[in-house]
Amino acid sequence: MKASLSIKKSILALQHLIAMFGATVLVPILTGLDPSVALFSAGCGTLIFHYCTKKKVPVFLGSSFAFIPVIVQVASKYGDLRYAQGGMLVAGLVYVLFSFFIRGIGIEKIQKILPPQVIGPMIIVIGFNLLPTAFNMAKTSYIVAGLTLALAVAWPYLVKGFLKQISILVAVIFGYVLSVAFKLVDFTAINNAQYFAVPNFTLPLFDIEAIIIIVPIIFAVFMEHLGDITTNGAVVGQNFIEDPGLNRTLLGDGLATVFASLIGGPANTTYGENTGVLAITKNYDPSILRLAAVFAIILGFVGKLGGFLRTIPQAVMGGISIMLFSMIGFIGIRNIRDNHVKFNIKNIIVMGSILFIGFSGGLFKELFGFSIELPITANISLNGLSLAAIVGILLNAILNGVKRDA
Repeated sequence: MKASLSIKKSILALQHLIAMFGATVLVPILTGLDPSVALFSAGCGTLIFHYCTKKKVPVFLGSSFAFIPVIVQVASKYGDLRYAQGGMLVAGLVYVLFSFFIRGIGIEKIQKILPPQVIGPMIIVIGFNLLPTAFNMAKTSYIVAGLTLALAVAWPYLVKGFLKQISILVAVIFGYVLSVAFKLVDFTAINNAQYFAVPNFTLPLFDIEAIIIIVPIIFAVFMEHLGDITTNGAVVGQNFIEDPGLNRTLLGDGLATVFASLIGGPANTTYGENTGVLAITKNYDPSILRLAAVFAIILGFVGKLGGFLRTIPQAVMGGISIMLFSMIGFIGIRNIRDNHVKFNIKNIIVMGSILFIGFSGGLFKELFGFSIELPITANISLNGLSLAAIVGILLNAILNGVKRDA
C-alpha cells in the first residue's frame, strides 16, 4: 500500500516538474545563465519556500521571467552575468525585509485592501495574459498542439480514479510520441548531454549601478506573487494570505532568490503552470511539490534526463499551457462569482480598470501592439498586472473605502 502511494506521488510530482520545466530552463537560455543551475536552484528554492510557509502551500518555484530584461541589460553593460547575480541577491534581500514589514503591520491590513473585486480580476489577468505565450509555442505545430490539448481535456472523462489526475503527463507523452512520428524532435540535447555533470555554479559580483537597475523590478514581482498566492489559495480553497501568511510566502520567495543568486541561478518566483496543474488534478498535497523539487535537484546533475526533457517540443508544451493558463483565468471569474461581488458602478470601474490595464501589458500588447506603462526609473516601467493591481487597489480604496465587503 505504501509502495503504491509512493509511486502515485512520484508520478504526480513528475507531472508538476514537466509542467514547469520549459519555462524554468527558458529563462537561463534567454539570459545566458546555466539551465542546470536554474533547475537545481528551483528545487532548493521550493524546499526553502515550503520550510518558510510551514509546508502548507502547494507551490513550486521556478525562474522569474520578470527579471529577464534587467539581467540582459546588466550582462550587456558589464559583460559578466555575475553582476546580475549580485543585483538579484540584493533584490531577494529587499523582498525579505518587505516580508518583515508586512508581518509588522499585520496581515489583516493587507486583506482589507484586497477584496474580491480586486483579487478576481487580478487572477483573470494572470491567466489570460499568458495565453499568447502558449499560442506562440503551439504555432510550431498546431496539429500536435491541438491533439495534445484535446487529449489533456478529454482524458479525465475517459478514465477513473488516480488516472484522472495524470491527464497532463499522459498528454505530454502522447504529444511527444506524435512529435517523434512527425520528426519534430531534435535529439541533439540528449546526445550531447553527459550522464553526470556538476552544474556551473558561480558566485555573485556587486556594483551599485547593477543593483539599482535590478532591484526596482521587485515592485512588479510582488504584485505577481500576490496574484499567484491568491490564485493558489482560490484553487485549494484556503486563504494562504492569512495562513501561513503573506509575510511567510514573501520570505520564502526572497530567501529562495537569495540562494539562487548565490550559486548562479535566476531569481525564483511562484509558477502559474503549477497552479493550473493543481486546478486540473484537484490534488493539493504540498508534499508532492516537495518531491518534484527533489527531482529538479537531481535533474540538475543528471545530464541525460535533463537533455531528454529539453527535447520536448514547444508545440506539446504549448497545447498543455493553453489549458493550464485558461484554467487560471476561469478561476478568477469563479472567485468573483463565489464571493458574490456586487456589479454596481463602483466595482465595475475597479474591475474594468484592472482588466484593461492588466491586459494592455500582455494580451492587448501581443494582439494590438500597445500597453499602458508607468516609468519608475530610466530602465524600469510598471505595466501589466503590476500596474493594474496598484491602480485597482487605489481605485477600490477611493470608491469603496477599505471595507472587506464592498
